[in-house]
Amino acid sequence: MSESSTYDGLIATLRALLSTMAPGERLPSSRDLVEQHRISPATVTRAIALLAAEGVVVTRPGSGTYVAPRPRQPAARADTGWQTVALTDRTVDTRSVIDDLGPPTEGTIRFDGGYPHDSLRPTAALSAALGRAGRRPGAWDRAPAAGLATLRSLFATSAGGTVTADDVLVTAGGQSALSMALRAVAAPGSPILVESPTYPGVVAAARAAGLRPVPVPVDGDGLRPGLLSEAFAMTGARVLYCQPNFHNPTGAVLPPQRRREIVDIARAAGAFVIEDDFSRFLTHGRTVPAPLAADDRDGTVVQVTSLTKPAAPSLRIGAIVARGPVMARIRAVRLVDDAFIARPLQEAAVELLTSPAWERHLRALAAALRDRCRVLADALGRECPEWTVTLPEGGLHLWAALPPGSSEQRLALAARELGVAVNPGRKFFAAEPPGAFVRLSFAAAADTAELVTGARLLAQAGA
Repeated sequence: MSESSTYDGLIATLRALLSTMAPGERLPSSRDLVEQHRISPATVTRAIALLAAEGVVVTRPGSGTYVAPRPRQPAARADTGWQTVALTDRTVDTRSVIDDLGPPTEGTIRFDGGYPHDSLRPTAALSAALGRAGRRPGAWDRAPAAGLATLRSLFATSAGGTVTADDVLVTAGGQSALSMALRAVAAPGSPILVESPTYPGVVAAARAAGLRPVPVPVDGDGLRPGLLSEAFAMTGARVLYCQPNFHNPTGAVLPPQRRREIVDIARAAGAFVIEDDFSRFLTHGRTVPAPLAADDRDGTVVQVTSLTKPAAPSLRIGAIVARGPVMARIRAVRLVDDAFIARPLQEAAVELLTSPAWERHLRALAAALRDRCRVLADALGRECPEWTVTLPEGGLHLWAALPPGSSEQRLALAARELGVAVNPGRKFFAAEPPGAFVRLSFAAAADTAELVTGARLLAQAGA
């Protein structure tokens, strides 16, 4: 039995014992626990320390461990109504990033997930990297505000082109990077052009920064340059947010001609392009086009990227690539927000990215995502033939257009009752959607069998 399972088992046993004991009663001694459960003294010490930190036991040196007094219930419920007046206007709107139906119950098939299933994570490589990182010289010292030089160099190499380590700022994941970039490049009250549909997190972040998202439609090849040019002219916007590679939610990849046009249109408008390159490591085996920022010498493009999705949700390491005064502005936002990113996590990212295990993981992840994507698309073709589904070449999701007259909300509710969670398409639009859609993750489910079962249940929900 592993040390982890032994520790967890002891915690469960002690919790059950505590539920039968009265405050002030003494628990078995550490020696008794070691002998009774045939475990190490260190495991017992860890377990007692956890329960003491939770306040359910108290330890008395030289005497033993005792059940803590039960907390008394408050006499009356607190009245926080005054906060409604004090908070005034709502500038932080999380409706686009919070599930209206609440968190799914245990056992739900997760077509609504934003991260790969834990079976697709490089858990062993992450654990090894974190262990090595903690032993690095200076690992627990203050990190540079811009990030570790080695890590910035690794992000610069990934971007390619003329990007150098001096153009990189390490961030606490992609969402933090987006928030920092938006506040650095646009003043409150300004318009910001976004794809329609787009990533809901950028709409929430823009509104939290006091910006006004203005949607620009996409087609099968991504953002439409003609409509983009009109949007800049009509709104006077000085910022565009876009996802050139494996767009969330449609999966589109901007072709080379459009990539050049979009940067040229933004430059002519005197505007920044915030390039969300979240999916660079989420390819299905194809070669990913270089980021727009790679050869952007004029500083039009501000690239945002992250290791979180291809690695693990808690590896909150990302980066911003920018040139010119805008980088100085972003660095200033960093100093106000959080000063620097925890050095052990940066060191772990360096260890992971420079390990042979990282490249092996990316190859395995690409193969798994490609397989899952095809399995779910094929299953939907059989079970929901009236849906229009485009097969992406990367990313984590399928974007499905429902038949005219369909209600995505009713579908989502019926599917949840059958044990399947989906993302209604409405939250991906900054304005009125042109129809009913759902976004379906093929990465968050436990396996391909669950994808097939989920598609069958979706057909029942839509019947």
